[in-house]
Amino acid sequence: MSPTLIQRGLLRSRCLELAERRVFTRRAVLSRRSYATEEKAERESFKGQLYQSTSERVEREREQQARYAQAREAQKRARGTPAWLVPFVLTVGVVGGWYAGQRGSTGLPSTASTVPLSQAIPPQHDTAPATLQAAWADFKAVVGEENISTQADELKSHSGSEWSSYPSLPEDQPFAVIRPGSTEEVSGVMKICHKRRIPVTAYSGGTALEGHFAATRGGICIDFSRMDQILTLHKEDLDVVVQPAVGWETLNEELAEHQLFFPPDPGPGAMIGGMVGTGCSGTNAYRYGTMKDWVLSLTVVMADGTIIKTKQRPRKSSAGYDLTRTFIGSEGTLGLVTEAVLKVTPLPQNIRVAVCTFPTIREAANCVFSVVGAGVPIAAIEILDDVQMRCINAAGNTSRSWKEAPTLFFKFSGTPTSVKEHISMVQSLAKKANSKTFEFARNKEEGDELWSARKEALWSVMAQKKDHTDHVWTTDVAVPISRLADIIEETKEDIATSGLMGAIVGHVGDGNFHSIILYNDREHDLADSVVHRMVKRAIEMEGTATGEHGVGLVKRDYLPHEIGDGAVDLMRKMKQAFDPLCLLNCDKIVRVQKPKAGEVQEW
Repeated sequence: MSPTLIQRGLLRSRCLELAERRVFTRRAVLSRRSYATEEKAERESFKGQLYQSTSERVEREREQQARYAQAREAQKRARGTPAWLVPFVLTVGVVGGWYAGQRGSTGLPSTASTVPLSQAIPPQHDTAPATLQAAWADFKAVVGEENISTQADELKSHSGSEWSSYPSLPEDQPFAVIRPGSTEEVSGVMKICHKRRIPVTAYSGGTALEGHFAATRGGICIDFSRMDQILTLHKEDLDVVVQPAVGWETLNEELAEHQLFFPPDPGPGAMIGGMVGTGCSGTNAYRYGTMKDWVLSLTVVMADGTIIKTKQRPRKSSAGYDLTRTFIGSEGTLGLVTEAVLKVTPLPQNIRVAVCTFPTIREAANCVFSVVGAGVPIAAIEILDDVQMRCINAAGNTSRSWKEAPTLFFKFSGTPTSVKEHISMVQSLAKKANSKTFEFARNKEEGDELWSARKEALWSVMAQKKDHTDHVWTTDVAVPISRLADIIEETKEDIATSGLMGAIVGHVGDGNFHSIILYNDREHDLADSVVHRMVKRAIEMEGTATGEHGVGLVKRDYLPHEIGDGAVDLMRKMKQAFDPLCLLNCDKIVRVQKPKAGEVQEW
């Protein structure tokens, strides 16, 4: 080929290159104009509460990016490293490290059955303001703008409560509270969060005590308050289908019209979703069992938005893994419960209450041991110590004055003849245990009056607070029934020695009791140490750190001592399997990354 032809070819190629550059430049300009137009429209759409609550954070983010760019340029001049290589290397390092941790050192999926904390990889969430703003528009399309709130008071109330034992930190708050109205809407919200790696905390009732709904990773809070319907009652089958925001008290009011009731009875205000999450119980647990005994099936939205149903409605089934019980007590860490099929039972036609007092807490606890050992079919056995009875009298919320001594409350149910016989048996056993008084209700009205003291336990202690610096720490443990008297007596002595005011109250028929401790800001560490010794004492007696409150944040570091590192490591593996991105209620039950120095109390 002649030089002239070669030159012509090079010239033609150069012209085409210049033309392509002009087209690319024009497209870039148009793209920037289009982006600017879209950005302006987006800003206008965020003029409501979202834009106001996030604009300052966006500005701070931009300032941080500018400072980072300056530092990057300085680093480039100092080392001669190309500017684009710095973020590239950082990104590859973070993402590569996360995948290596997930797949093992060989690059293959890990074949280990458990995940020790030392091998856990911290979650990689995205809570940048730009990400949350973009997600807000997606959430609005799913649930409607009226069902999204970023009001400061709502964010605070959805991250903790005055009766929770976990002192919520200012940063433990969600970016927004979202209220879906159906399982499908929950699924839509979770798909958005999964795509954008936004952490999620579930909220149902807000009565939990161990920091269960503190938003430790920010993100969003899914509030189920709109999902509050009793969907279907199968009276002949003795089951009912409900949504998660149905309160147990409301449910029992509806069931009473059909002469039915749902036995689990935790604190006032508790809702089915939270009750499933914590595996709660209450005063009826001795006779009827705990929450896990009354759930037949669950509809659950998984972390990626997948909807599953754990079982059908029959009372028994041996079909596959027991997924229903897997989710009960999981505290929203494995999936979000959007529907529950619950067992119900005929309402007892004859209920009576008896109350007896004792000189010491040990004698009262020994009476419980005698009654349980004799096999008397009691509906409930509750203990209130002398401090608790004194608080009830001081609060003045009951219609009578009570003897300020360790007291047992018994509830009987059955036929009139059987109830009369059981009361007589308990009275005899109480007398042998050195009871000083014994009275029983002759009708429902008297029974309600006697039982009213038990209902006022927590509120009467809270009424002793003097100002906003006073707090109540409510916690529970459970031990084998033979060790009940020992642990209650030792715990009372420990509280008295500490100088704090603390009451003992509990469902002692199954070895479960609570301490309600009053303390102020200066005394937090003192109260913490009392609770620590109480939990340690229970575990060393082959008991549990929590009988019905759940683990949450406060008691997660006691699990290795209670069930062993291997079992906790297996729970961590389950968490990874159900929720690989660790979006759901991160940090609850098991740690997902190593604690800071001094964060865990010495055993």
